[in-house]
Amino acid sequence: ISEVILSGGDPLMLSDETLAELVSGIEKISHVRRIRIHSRLPVVIPQRLTQKLQDILSQSNCQTSLVLHTNHGNELTPEHKERLLNLRNSGVTLLNQSVLLKGVNDDLSILTELSEKLFTMGVLPYYLHLADKVIGAHHFMVSDTEAAALYLQVRERLPGYLVPQLVREIPGEPYKQPYPVMA
Repeated sequence: ISEVILSGGDPLMLSDETLAELVSGIEKISHVRRIRIHSRLPVVIPQRLTQKLQDILSQSNCQTSLVLHTNHGNELTPEHKERLLNLRNSGVTLLNQSVLLKGVNDDLSILTELSEKLFTMGVLPYYLHLADKVIGAHHFMVSDTEAAALYLQVRERLPGYLVPQLVREIPGEPYKQPYPVMA
């Protein structure tokens, strides 16, 4: 095991002190080289990106990454930019994953603006998830055909490093599956 991922619930609900203890414990495992934190909390509460959190992540013996869960550029403010650039400049890798949501971000201009805005904040687009088929969320589902067509348009509009990988979570599979898009 070379990487530990803190996810589920939201690891940034932990206090900085508790998170520091957790990171310190992980660092003691000799074969772990990377710590990755997945969180939506900084998207809705940018103040969670504290100086103490920055210190914990940037001073770790492991390479650290923070993966945000931002779905629309309107979620990002000047305060996000300041705090995220500080994190990135301290050596923390910043990535983003989005969920493709009907009526929210299933639009070429919205997705390209999101990638561009993230990049100005030091964040690289990482994943664009096709929504999971869960009860109560069918109204957010984008069809596979629509998603593939939209994704091709995004690839035509943005440079490769700003195009998140289109993926789907399949129950029982050990990792997210790239969604096959034919050019």
